[in-house]
Amino acid sequence: METVKHTARYSFSRQGGNYILSIGNHEEIISALGQFCEDEDIQAAEISGLGAVSEATLRFLDPATKQYVDKHFEEQMEISNLCGNVSRKDGKVYLHVHLSLGRRDYSLVGGHALCATINGACELFVRVLEGQHPQRIFDPQTGLNLYDFPKI
Repeated sequence: METVKHTARYSFSRQGGNYILSIGNHEEIISALGQFCEDEDIQAAEISGLGAVSEATLRFLDPATKQYVDKHFEEQMEISNLCGNVSRKDGKVYLHVHLSLGRRDYSLVGGHALCATINGACELFVRVLEGQHPQRIFDPQTGLNLYDFPKI
């Protein structure tokens, strides 16, 4: 059975554990996606998509310092690839999203998505993962929030 829903920030169609999600024009992708996952109580999922943005802040982790270096881009760019996953950390939605953005000169920029504002469209597929869902936990060795799989 298909479910269709429209909100101020996004609309979607759902069949079973698969969603086709459209985030509204001029919305910020990461916050709208986080709200969608919270609203739908998504515990674990795989995300893919495409679209266009007018600005984005991407991050790159420097493994030597374990610090993120952020870079902001303000220009019209095509999302040539958006991929990521949904999990939970301390009971809250945790998004891990990477973007590859095509520029007017056909060069690409990419990295971990901190934020990105849609200018045009953003169409995503969200595939919910069934079963046990690992939480995220901070790993001081890498400086990352990694999956915390139960020890058997």
